[in-house]
Amino acid sequence: QVQLVESGGGLVQPGGSLRLSCATSGSIFRSYAMGWYRQAPGKQRELVALIISGGTTTYADFVKGRFTVSRDNAKNTVYLQMNSLKPEDTAVYYCYAKTSANPSDVWGQGTQVTVSS
Repeated sequence: QVQLVESGGGLVQPGGSLRLSCATSGSIFRSYAMGWYRQAPGKQRELVALIISGGTTTYADFVKGRFTVSRDNAKNTVYLQMNSLKPEDTAVYYCYAKTSANPSDVWGQGTQVTVSS
């Protein structure tokens, strides 16, 4: 059963912006951490940003100052605001949750982000 549903990907020019959304259930939303990973062709999946239960955020160095992860508690939705996009940001972006369930790692299906002129 799909528990995380991403949306908002697409094609954008360098320097542009996109906002990704991840809709989930309340139980998943109350997980220890939620956030975003990405995977480009031929590369390993890598962490982009996380937001933990207390609201603290962490970011990969390559997105600091450009991306912001946030959440809407009423909508059980996590967002990734991506500004100043670069061609090297092109990847499939996956929503992620760390839960107490089995399995503990929950992944969305991914949404494609392409940065190209």
